[in-house]
Amino acid sequence: MIFQIPVTVQPWFWVVLAFLSGQLTADSFPSILLMLLFLVAGFFSILVHELGHGLTAQHFGKRVEIVLQAFGGYAAYSGGAPLSRRQSLLVTAAGPGLQILLGVLAFVAWRSLPHVNANLDYFFKVLAIISVVWAVLNLLPVLPLDGGRLVESALGPERRKTTLLISCIVGGVICLIGLGTGQLFLAVFLGMFAYQSFQELRGPRWN
Repeated sequence: MIFQIPVTVQPWFWVVLAFLSGQLTADSFPSILLMLLFLVAGFFSILVHELGHGLTAQHFGKRVEIVLQAFGGYAAYSGGAPLSRRQSLLVTAAGPGLQILLGVLAFVAWRSLPHVNANLDYFFKVLAIISVVWAVLNLLPVLPLDGGRLVESALGPERRKTTLLISCIVGGVICLIGLGTGQLFLAVFLGMFAYQSFQELRGPRWN
């Protein structure tokens, strides 16, 4: 429980973070330590992101629960009055906004603190990089990423088809870029998201 918000961390969350650390086959104390530092940085970064969503929704009278799962997490909220379009925009933007702020603070700490401990340097450097990079990627206008949700809130439900078209096109382009640069992880996920938007566009609602 953090700020009256229940937080659940599923086992696969740690497995995926360990994979992303690049130290999954760690067989020495230094490499295991690097993996653990990456896990802590990833956990803290994603938790701060979801707290951005959750605390903002809580401010607007919602009951909130945070779940950290494989490939990220989510803040589920319920109860209270329906959110206005402005409130939805603020709730969605608060996650990546707070995560980017964390990344900037971690970068300042990395540059400002005395470089007397290589592991501490590594922690702040990784925290800065993953916070900013993951937040920026999450702001891509692709559903169900926050960027896609921001477009959805900005355009409104009556322009859902436009939101899906943007999601499909941007997701497809980033998928191709990922394939062309060898970023298979990025390509798979953005390709999957683009396909989901394409499938909804093919649904009976739009035909």
